[in-house]
Formats: sequence, C-alpha cells, structure tokens
Amino acid sequence: MFRYFENLVNPYPPGVPETPPRGLGAFILHFSRPVLPLLIVMSLLTALVSATEVLFFSYMGELVDWLAGAERDGFFAEYGWRLAGMAALVVIGLPLLTLLQSLITHQSIFGNYPMIGRWLAHRHMLSQSMAFYQDEFAGRVSQKVMQTALAIRETVMKLMDLLVYVIVYFIGAMLLMGSAEPWLMLPLVAWLAGYIAIMKVFVPRLRQVSMEQADARARMTGRIVDSYSNIQTIKLFADTQREQDYARDAMEGFMTTVHRQMRLATKLTVSLTLLNSLLLAGVAAIAIGAWYLEAVSLGVIAVAIALVMRIRFMSNWILWEVAGLFENIGTVQDGINTIARETEVKDASHAKSLEVSRGEIRFDALRFGYSRPDGEKNRVFDGMNLTIAPGEKVGLIGRSGAGKSTLANLLLRFYDLEGGRILIDGQNIAEVTQESLRRQIGMVTQDTSLLHRSVRDNIRYGSPEATDEQVLEAVRRAHAEFIFDLVDHKGRRGLDAHVGERGVKLSGGQRQRIAISRVLLKDAPILVLDEATSALDSEVEAAIQEQLDTLMVGKTVIAIAHRLSTIAMLDRLIVLDEGNIVESGTHSELLVRNGLYASLWRRQSGGFLGLDTEEEGERQHGRPLDVES
Repeated sequence: MFRYFENLVNPYPPGVPETPPRGLGAFILHFSRPVLPLLIVMSLLTALVSATEVLFFSYMGELVDWLAGAERDGFFAEYGWRLAGMAALVVIGLPLLTLLQSLITHQSIFGNYPMIGRWLAHRHMLSQSMAFYQDEFAGRVSQKVMQTALAIRETVMKLMDLLVYVIVYFIGAMLLMGSAEPWLMLPLVAWLAGYIAIMKVFVPRLRQVSMEQADARARMTGRIVDSYSNIQTIKLFADTQREQDYARDAMEGFMTTVHRQMRLATKLTVSLTLLNSLLLAGVAAIAIGAWYLEAVSLGVIAVAIALVMRIRFMSNWILWEVAGLFENIGTVQDGINTIARETEVKDASHAKSLEVSRGEIRFDALRFGYSRPDGEKNRVFDGMNLTIAPGEKVGLIGRSGAGKSTLANLLLRFYDLEGGRILIDGQNIAEVTQESLRRQIGMVTQDTSLLHRSVRDNIRYGSPEATDEQVLEAVRRAHAEFIFDLVDHKGRRGLDAHVGERGVKLSGGQRQRIAISRVLLKDAPILVLDEATSALDSEVEAAIQEQLDTLMVGKTVIAIAHRLSTIAMLDRLIVLDEGNIVESGTHSELLVRNGLYASLWRRQSGGFLGLDTEEEGERQHGRPLDVES
C-alpha cells in the first residue's frame, strides 16, 4: 500500500530542463505541476476531515441535550441508532478519511514534492555558464537549491491547509452558533476583524525580516563553505583569526535578523492571546445570558464554548502558519534571484551534434571581452583571426592576460562570442550542441579539479563505457601507478579509493596525472593542454611527455605553456600580446626574428650565473638549454 502511493509521483521528471519563470506564482507552479492533481485531492480530503470534526461538535451539543432531557430507561431505545451512527463516524469514518489523507500527503507528496524542485533546479544549475559560477559561492547556490525546494512545498501545503481550515471551521462555527442564537455570531465577527488587523500589522513585517534572514543565512553559509573549500590557503597563511572574523561578521548579520524576528514574535503572541481571551469572554457572556433568558439549551452552550476553545487554539496555529508561510515565501523569492536566471550559454534551437572528421579549427574575426560589474567590458579579442590545420600542433605563448586560456575557453564555448565565429571542420560551434562539442575536445588544465568520488570514476568520467582494462592502460601511460597504493579513510584501495573534495587528498602532481589518464582514455580528436605538466617534477614530466607525444599523433593540438621548453618542438608557435597575434612560426624561426618570443626564451633559458659565450650562441640559434624556469 505504501509503495503504491509513493510511486504515484515521479520525483525526477524527464524532459529538457527549462529556465523557471521569475514571477512568484509562476515559479511555484513550475515546480508544482507534477503533484498538482494530488494537492487538490489532499485539500478535498482535508476539507472532509475538518467538516467531520465540526460535525462532532454539533453531535456533542445534541448529546448534551439528549442526556439532559431523556429518561434513563428509554434512552438507548430512543437514541441508540443515532449514537451508533455517531460512533461509526468516529471509529470508522474519520480514521479511514485520515488514513487516505495521510497516504496522499506523506507518501505521495511530502517526500517527492521537494525532490522534484531539487531535481529540476539542479539540472538547470548544471546548464549555467562558467561566468555564473565565477560570481557565486558554490555553497550559496547549493543552499538555494535545497532551501527553495523545501520552501515551495511548505508554501503550497501551508496555504492549502490554512484556506481549508479557515473556511471550514469558521463557516461551520458561524452556522452552528447562528442557527441557535444569532447574537453568538457577534463575538466571532469582531474576533475575525481583530485577527485580520493583527495579520495586516505583523505579517508584512515578518515577511520582510524573513527575506532578509534567508539572504543573511545564505551569505553566512557561503562564507563558511568558502573557508572550508580553501582550508589549505588559510592554514598556509596562518590566518584563522581573519577567517573567524569574516564568518562572525556574517553570523552577526544573521543574528540581527533573528532578534528582529523574535521581537515581532513576542508582540504577536501577546496580541493574539489578548484577542482570543476577548473572544472566549464574549461568547461565554452571551451564551450564559441567552441560557439565563431560556433562549438556548445547555447543548448550545457546550458547542459554543467547545468551538471557541478550538478556534482559540487554531488561531495560534493559523497565525504562526501564516508567519511561516510568508517566511517560506521570502525564501522562495530569494531563491528566484538565483535559480530563475536565464542560462547565458544556450544550445541553438536547431543545434546538431558536432562531427569531427579532420580537426581543422578556425577563429574568424574573434571579438570577446569579460563583463565587469560596472557594465563595461575587459576587452580580450577584437577581430583576431587564426586557422589551425587538421592535425597541426600549435603552441600558444604570451604574457599573463594575453588571452591564451581565454582562447581555449572560447573553443570549448564556456562563453559566447560578441562577434566572429569559431569553426571546427567548417561547423560553427555556436550551432552545435555543447555536449557534442566538448565530447570532441580533451583538455588538461593547470588547476586540475577532481570529483569527490573514486579514482576509477574520475578517470572514466570522459569515457563512461570504458572497461577496467582500458582504465588501467590509461593509468600506465600517464605514469600514475601511485594510485594502487592509495587508501581512503573507509579502507577503499587503489581505483576504489575516494580522492576527497576537489581531489584535496592528492598532491598537485598526482591530480595532474589522474587528469592526464582521463584525457588519454577519452581519446578526443582535438586536444587542449593548458599547462598540462606544470605540477609534475622533471622526471615524471619527461616520462609523460613521451606519452603526450604519442597521444598527439593524428590530433589537432593547442598547447598553452609558460615553460617554453615544453612546447618548443610543436609545429607552430603563436605569440599573443593583448589579444593580438604578434608572431607566428616555428621555434627556430621565432628566435631568428628576435622578437617577443626570443625575449621570453632568453628570459627563461638565460640570465643564470656562469652562462658562457658558447651556451649563449647555442641559445640564440635555437638549441634549448637543459635549464628549467
């Protein structure tokens, strides 16, 4: 039975993820559609349960009158069937209604509903551009996804519960009391007016402080996660006090909102208690007066007092539910600012899969700049042209900020161009799917980041269908045999060992070799090496360089390196300066020109004490020295 109701909703809706709308109602509806029919059924069942409870109050009033006026000897003969009907409703009807309502609420909706929100929001977040994540804390984004999904569920379910209870109970109470004595309705009407006034005063304030609190909580969490993510840097500079102060500043901002919220809570509680006391006193006074004038029976007094006590307890619950409702609405609105952002880099509606047969890359009139907070652009390229022939091995050289890594990022379409085109075998990368583009490009970066999963999963990430034999071959070729000696804190060994968040348990060189293994296994026709061997020692680098030479055979290669000796043997070297190609040619040709490349080469291979004339001549004529910078 439980499994049937649990499976009524698929918590992982299929289909292409869409950008959620920015309007509050439309945003909530976007994540609620799969459970909307069940939410309606839940509300109808809640209304039936509430109506049944109101009916009990009516029965209790009648029971008091029966007991007051009936003779004991003939009581069961006269009222037996009515008592049996009441008992059946209490013992059988209400539990069955409650069971069905609980199955729909807890098995079908409660767990699945927020998971739908998390699934859809997470898929949309994965499609966001690199620029999005450069402006956001990872912890802040993940918290928004988790909190907003729960807040959507709480907002909708609280709203439906409140509407049902207020409508059913209040209307039921008015009808029961009004049918016996119209004057009994007067305190209820006055109470409702006072209740609405209290809500108008306090709820907007609670809503505002809740929104500020959600933002303060996210800021606090983001700062804490930022500290944990960069724990090595913090310890390296021995500045934990600064981190404590940085976190405490956010915590104090959060506590300011908490104190404001609790002050409002105290004022609200006292105001509501006073209003409820006036309601109880008013109904009791009118009921007793009506009984004294013989206008109502004892049963009516019992029902009136019981309903008022029920409304009194419910009013506290309702007001706090309303406060919680607006707190959740504040959380949802705060989440909209992060989750409902349009994806900057999108696949075109007519996008096809990229087919690479030769591997020619052409950068045609490239225009691109990074956006700044003030709306201006940090211009990187303004009309740059470059063609890389199929199978050509090209090295990109230049000072920091010249545009080398930006060119690689644009090739992978991490950012969209402002003008121009990038063509691979004549296909505009803006008109192919991003996934198919990146499947055709293998890349090893300087700052290698690994997933907190097993070594095997990390290596197979670019080729999920690879066998263990293929994984082991990639490990051997990348000289990453250290893997077989790894043991994690749970005792998992070798390829099964987990590497920690971002690979923190491994050295930079170890992470680099795993990354090279991953690219070797992927075996893509286009290869991008961005300081691929920068974290390796000389002996390992020399060994891996041989494997990279083998890997580059038949592939189009773009290699970025500050250590020029690692790319001097490539087919062509491109020297960039301020986003422009200032030199192009082989290592020997560029040395002869005695331009920027020759200057950089001399800076790395010369300038050491003891450099004699013969060595200087060798350097000038293209023979690199056995010296590393």
